[in-house]
Amino acid sequence: MTKNKGQTQGRGQSNIESLRLDKWLWAARFCKTRSIARDLISSGKVQYNQQRAKPSRVVELGAIIKVPAGYDEKIVKVLKLHDKRLGAELAQLLFEETPESIAQREKNNQARKLSLFHSPRPDSRPDKKQRRQIIKFKHQ
Repeated sequence: MTKNKGQTQGRGQSNIESLRLDKWLWAARFCKTRSIARDLISSGKVQYNQQRAKPSRVVELGAIIKVPAGYDEKIVKVLKLHDKRLGAELAQLLFEETPESIAQREKNNQARKLSLFHSPRPDSRPDKKQRRQIIKFKHQ
């Protein structure tokens, strides 16, 4: 039995020569569905080698992709191509995050933590007695 191009050889191994950007983002678990990946790319939030890309852009090994991740952005280098959605541990082998990206995300995380100290939130909502005290204090 012979394998055709584009079919996988085994778990985590693949002989794919070309793969769409939206399909790679989905397989690498950056997006839950391919349609979300397509919309993310079409809206210009994903950059491929510092340029806007279309969802049908062919992903190459060694390419640098900037992907939004929550409040931050991840800058990753493509290490492998795979057309199937893998488990989280295997999907992380498809890419490598750049050290600059990791440092920037840590810096942003620290800044968010520091801003919480300047605008603290109470543990719970005020009860009826506390609300009356707040209203009384505001009207003084």
